[in-house]
Amino acid sequence: MNRNPMKMKIAWTVVICGVVFCAPVIAQQLPPGAAGQKTSVPVANAQTVSGPRVLTLAEVVNLALEHSPQLALAHVQYTVAKNTAGVARAEFRPNLYTGSGAAYTNGFPETPSGAAPAVFEMSYTQSIFDTVKSGELHSDEELAKNKQLDYENTRESVMMQAASSYLELADVQRSLQLLQSAYDSSQRIVELAKQREAAGLELPVTVTTDELQAAKLAEELLKYQGRQETLSEQIRDMTGIPASESLQVSPEGLPASESAEAASNLLAQTIDHSAVIREAENYRRARAELLKGAKGAYWPTVSLIGEYSVLSKINNYQEFFQHFQRNNVTAGVQVTIPIFAARTSANVALARSYFNEASLELTATKQAVREGAEQKVRTLKEAEAGKEVAKLDLQLAQQQLQEAQAEFNQGHMTLGQLEQAHVTENQKWLAFLDADLAREQAQLDLLKATGQLAQVFHR
Repeated sequence: MNRNPMKMKIAWTVVICGVVFCAPVIAQQLPPGAAGQKTSVPVANAQTVSGPRVLTLAEVVNLALEHSPQLALAHVQYTVAKNTAGVARAEFRPNLYTGSGAAYTNGFPETPSGAAPAVFEMSYTQSIFDTVKSGELHSDEELAKNKQLDYENTRESVMMQAASSYLELADVQRSLQLLQSAYDSSQRIVELAKQREAAGLELPVTVTTDELQAAKLAEELLKYQGRQETLSEQIRDMTGIPASESLQVSPEGLPASESAEAASNLLAQTIDHSAVIREAENYRRARAELLKGAKGAYWPTVSLIGEYSVLSKINNYQEFFQHFQRNNVTAGVQVTIPIFAARTSANVALARSYFNEASLELTATKQAVREGAEQKVRTLKEAEAGKEVAKLDLQLAQQQLQEAQAEFNQGHMTLGQLEQAHVTENQKWLAFLDADLAREQAQLDLLKATGQLAQVFHR
């Protein structure tokens, strides 16, 4: 093929200009902040509102706690549990009743309950010693503690979900910045390849390869933009931020914490903080209280009683009693002694079976939590190792890109080879960001398990 020197000079000039345009992709570090999408991408972009709201991690977590309906529901359920225990506790406190009524009697004067008809009456009751009711009260108190633990666990789950969505959105926005820059560069490379093809300096297959690479980048951009919209919606739902505001997160990671401790310490903290274990322990104590109360049914019950009534002669008391007294007072202690109750032994057997079941569940729960804690520690270590590998892999790709750039400037490498070095470096950047996100999410999971999540966000 005859090559025109003038055409060759023009072509190489165009190539060098293309390299200058590709300079943003060659950068060794990400710019501070995450850039939004440009209009040069031929895909839909929902983040077009000017002046996006930049959110911090702590701000998102705090807003999520303020707007969480799950947290509000958990608080109401805890209140219900406390009030349920309060109803059982009321049996051991003074209870005073009063009332009046009218009834026709023919014969011996009495009400359907067996008491004497009265114009006005007042009664007083208070349990002093009743092991069955006492067992129910203590059982309700232990179950109320479980609802408090549910509230605390829901609170931590909301914090973790908000932080996880925030960190992933930060990763997606930084990845979009890289992909956008790579896509713009690929478009310019396609144009240069077409110009070289028209000049007879490039084969059609090279142009198609470059177009394929640009199409893959456009597809990847669409996926990341879709994920960005999904995460933005999740954060809006959690924080109550209106849809009219465009969201952007600041490039920050998790605040400094004391999570990097010995594995044995992390395991001990996880087991001590585990809400699942504490709930199982409270449930076992609740069953123990019910068993204790069921056994106490063999013992007498003691209650304070009192009654004041005002009688009337309209019920013809004088016909049945020698002496009629209008004002009557009864006060004292009522003792009920069980002699034989077949149901008591059945209740004891049932309560004992429930207690044994709760004891076995507690043992199994402790084992499951320990295994889960060990897995969380391993996951964090693996994520940290994966990030280090991705970091070195990225560093190697950057060094290879610098060498490729130097060789290209000296005319020892083609534009296609340089473009492939750019693509490789871009892929390593994305892999590094994903590895960093995996490490942060593993650290977040371990912080929640050890009870340090609230301390990290000062909540």
